[in-house]
Amino acid sequence: MSQDKETKAISKNSCVILTGGHSEDDVYLKNIIEFIDYSVKIAADAEALERYLDELGEACVAVILGAERKSDLSAALLQTLSERENRPAIFQVGPDKPRKNIITGTVNIIGSIALPTRHDILTTLLHKAEVHNEISSASGEDMRSLELFRSLSGNSRSTRRIARMIAQVADTDATVLLLGESGTGKEVVARKLHYHSLRRGKPFVPVNCGAIPADLLESELFGHEKGAFTGAISARQGRFEMAEGGTLFLDEIGDMSMPMQVKLLRVLQERSFERVGSNKTIKCNVRIIAATHRNLEKAITEDLFREDLFYRLNVFPIELAPLRERIEDIPLLTTDLISRIENEKRGSVRLTPAAVTALSHYGWPGNVRELANLIERLTILYPYGVVDVKDLPEKFR
Repeated sequence: MSQDKETKAISKNSCVILTGGHSEDDVYLKNIIEFIDYSVKIAADAEALERYLDELGEACVAVILGAERKSDLSAALLQTLSERENRPAIFQVGPDKPRKNIITGTVNIIGSIALPTRHDILTTLLHKAEVHNEISSASGEDMRSLELFRSLSGNSRSTRRIARMIAQVADTDATVLLLGESGTGKEVVARKLHYHSLRRGKPFVPVNCGAIPADLLESELFGHEKGAFTGAISARQGRFEMAEGGTLFLDEIGDMSMPMQVKLLRVLQERSFERVGSNKTIKCNVRIIAATHRNLEKAITEDLFREDLFYRLNVFPIELAPLRERIEDIPLLTTDLISRIENEKRGSVRLTPAAVTALSHYGWPGNVRELANLIERLTILYPYGVVDVKDLPEKFR
């Protein structure tokens, strides 16, 4: 298998440290690891193990405790590993059940290699080691970044254009209108705009205007007083109050009813509102980011959307291209989606370059959301495995 970092393929040119190395089993294991294009270092003692760990750093994928039988050697090796803050994945050669650790302050042995082994089993184990190492080294900020920017990965012209536009408008208070098909990552862009703005330390509050019934949306946005309507047993803050000082993301704004559009327009103009059932005016300091998959200009001609509200929202429009128009982003998107699943500790999977090429020829009517669903499905079907074209669902081949 060839190296392909972007597609999360099994990493070649990485190194495995094998302890012992003198028995027939150790020689056999060394040969089969080198056959799948990992380099192998033989550590005859604890000093050699420590030296190799220092030299290789992150290039060391795993330490395999070989077939040595001397308890004093095993104790010295485990002692060396236990004293290291950042250590790679550790396997042992032997039965399926890992042997008990010999020292206090245990070392986590994540698996066993029964001999003789098979190419696919060893490949899967070494992939498991890579995933283990990536998760161990990931910081909280890295995990947040993966979640935040996963749909903006890529080097296509449209992706670079969106990144430039985000950089230009993020620090301002201008209202942004995000346009694009469902599943293209409009909320991800909205969160990135908030993340890079001066309002970053304040709340980001999303509202799906299409998912809330029209008669409840006013209360959802502006809040209500006790007794304002049947069922209002207590006063309640609305989303505008929750987002004070921060960003309010109005998703699917094109599905908002005409009466609600009038009320929203007033808030945008006057920067104030009243709760349902109250006559007390509340000032608000909120940045508005709206999004829709609808053609609002067409909706205006059909009297489904107010023209004056459109111009209030359309201060800085950003149009997101569908995934089928930026297929060169698929390798990096695939990598980020896999990394997100790994960081959430929901498993992992690797795709061969041929499988990624096959995905690049699919139409993606569901855009990035559909790709994310596929990767999650493959993670369940082939946990810690390597997926080739033949393993993909038929419509993606």
